[in-house]
Amino acid sequence: MGNKILLIDGMALLFRHFYATSIHKQFMRDSKGIPTNAVQGFVRHTYTVINDIQPSHVAVCWDMGSKTFRNDMFEAYKSNRVAPPEEMIPQFDRAKEIAEKLGMFNLGITNYEADDVIGTISKKAQEKGYETYVVSGDRDLLQCIDTNVNIWLTKKGFNIYNKYDIHKFREEYGLEPHQLVDVKAFMGDTADGYPGVKGIGEKTAIKLIQQYQSVENVIENIDELTAGQQNKIITYRDDLAMSKRLAQIHTDVPLETEDLLNKMTYNHHIENSINICNEHELFVSSKYLMNNFS
Repeated sequence: MGNKILLIDGMALLFRHFYATSIHKQFMRDSKGIPTNAVQGFVRHTYTVINDIQPSHVAVCWDMGSKTFRNDMFEAYKSNRVAPPEEMIPQFDRAKEIAEKLGMFNLGITNYEADDVIGTISKKAQEKGYETYVVSGDRDLLQCIDTNVNIWLTKKGFNIYNKYDIHKFREEYGLEPHQLVDVKAFMGDTADGYPGVKGIGEKTAIKLIQQYQSVENVIENIDELTAGQQNKIITYRDDLAMSKRLAQIHTDVPLETEDLLNKMTYNHHIENSINICNEHELFVSSKYLMNNFS
């Protein structure tokens, strides 16, 4: 197994599997009538990726409430997010409970997003010589890629990903991973509700950063840009600066690494996991585990 850390973006997997099955109203309710579709998809997905990576340490990282330090910087941050469907609400705590019973360590820090927790652990693990794998659907995490930090973005089903290491990222973007922050600063992010520079999309943003390396250097060399680009950047200069701060994943979340790594140590016994799934009426999951891993 070696020193391999697997960090799972809990909300990303939970929402992914909720919407994959709820489209046909397949909520898979238990005997109390509580929906389990998201939790069952989450269990199947986590076991499939654990089987693929064979990690020595596992943590499931969670967002903790709707407000973080970014809301102090920009009040409208993520304010356009709609409330989760009612069938989803009881599944948040259920997923955490099941993850813990299945030997996965749950981690969430108030005032920070799961991305910040993932970024912080990845950075600290890199310093300690661990190989880290992150599973998420969130492209923002690509900025955390490093020599030993791999990002697997969910693509299809339980085991098809866009797998990024540092070589693939450089090949695809012609940039270093940390420069994705500068690209996002220009583009903005409608899902997160921050503006960027109106009229500058991804292609132009990437070209500007490939040429000038950073937002600050673009501004320093603004005279070299087209009149249209100059006008847009000057008009939205404050939005650009703020968007860069919002796009940056915070990699210094207060976490005690040694203690954390002990808690994240993963030893799983598939028979035990199947029994836990059955006890909690996650029959689709237990059948999946039995057919694929036992």
